[in-house]
Amino acid sequence: MSVFASDAVVLRTWPVHEADLIVSLLTRDYGRVRGVAKSALKSRKRFGGALEPMTVARAWFAERPGQELVRLDQLEIIRSPLSAPVDHLRMAVLSFFAEVLDQALPERDPQETVFRLLLAVLEQTTVEQTWMPLTYFQLWMTRLMGLLPDIGHCTACGEALVAGEASFNRLGDGLFCAVHRNGSASELSADSLQLAQRMLRSPVAVFAGESWPVRRGQDLRRFTLQALERHLERKLRSGEALDRWGI
Repeated sequence: MSVFASDAVVLRTWPVHEADLIVSLLTRDYGRVRGVAKSALKSRKRFGGALEPMTVARAWFAERPGQELVRLDQLEIIRSPLSAPVDHLRMAVLSFFAEVLDQALPERDPQETVFRLLLAVLEQTTVEQTWMPLTYFQLWMTRLMGLLPDIGHCTACGEALVAGEASFNRLGDGLFCAVHRNGSASELSADSLQLAQRMLRSPVAVFAGESWPVRRGQDLRRFTLQALERHLERKLRSGEALDRWGI
């Protein structure tokens, strides 16, 4: 049996048998890992509140050859999502992070850049500020998954995009110029195009002091959500929940 330790973020849990939980973790060193937390529903002593989704923790787990699930032995909390004020919108955004990562990332494939992205947006996701880290996460996950061609040029012809004339549609990745806009396309505003270009050059903390009403970047969030759902070939339940607030 091999024993491992890594910083990790809890993505989701679901019950199995009478008292066990299966836990999906994004680990820094080993990628996305699924493991069994024995008796987690029966006794809170071993894991405490460390199994809450989006908890950042130090994880210890063991693996037997030929077994798909690891044995989760211990989680030591580094940062809990419950240590800051919580409302429905913040929890919906955290659920969106978890669902995208759990569905999009292959198992046992280390993704250091994705892990650092998640830690950065979690630090910025507060009751007062949710739309900015959500917009940043969606844009960068789209880029890291290879679904975001050069946003400065039309995907169809390669010509430089004119601010205010860029569009996107459900059928293809990237942005399109006025000539190659199809009938079902949606416009990406000049402000959102410039915002996307800034976000791809700067860390998320740069935007922390800016005002972010729900309308800011709304079309950018819809653009990147379409790309993510097209790749995953499914609707994201957390995306549907966020739509009520204006994703």
